[in-house]
Amino acid sequence: MREAEIECRLALAFLSVGLVRDAAGKAFQCWKAYLAALAVEGRDILKARFPGVARLRRGEEAEEIEDVDVVIAVMPTTRMAEIAALLSRRFGEEVLKNTFLALELHRYQYNGPDPEAVVSNVPDDSTAARLICVLTRDLAARSEDLKKIHAGVCK
Repeated sequence: MREAEIECRLALAFLSVGLVRDAAGKAFQCWKAYLAALAVEGRDILKARFPGVARLRRGEEAEEIEDVDVVIAVMPTTRMAEIAALLSRRFGEEVLKNTFLALELHRYQYNGPDPEAVVSNVPDDSTAARLICVLTRDLAARSEDLKKIHAGVCK
């Protein structure tokens, strides 16, 4: 959760000085960290979907780590929608909605504004800024300090 808070703080700092694409990237990382924290709490749900074991080598020694723990630690971008769908049964539909919002901000970060909606659904920076504010709102509410920063940036 601490990582999510730090990434959220950075997203809002970037947004406050007009670095919208950088803010979008940090908002995405913020949500990704938050989703990983939820995944820890919902590990039992994910274990059924990721039941295997990974073998990691350290020199001559090999260590077995459950696939579910690797997925939680790495939180691959390509699995976020699937993980959110599973976790939304316990934590609510907002998890799923915010994951898709975060993934859209991720696309925007790499592709920039796209008025023709060819590679992104975000037509301009002002739309992206609003999406960043929406995505970070609930996470910012967890801390009084962050809540104030959010209110100042996302007027």
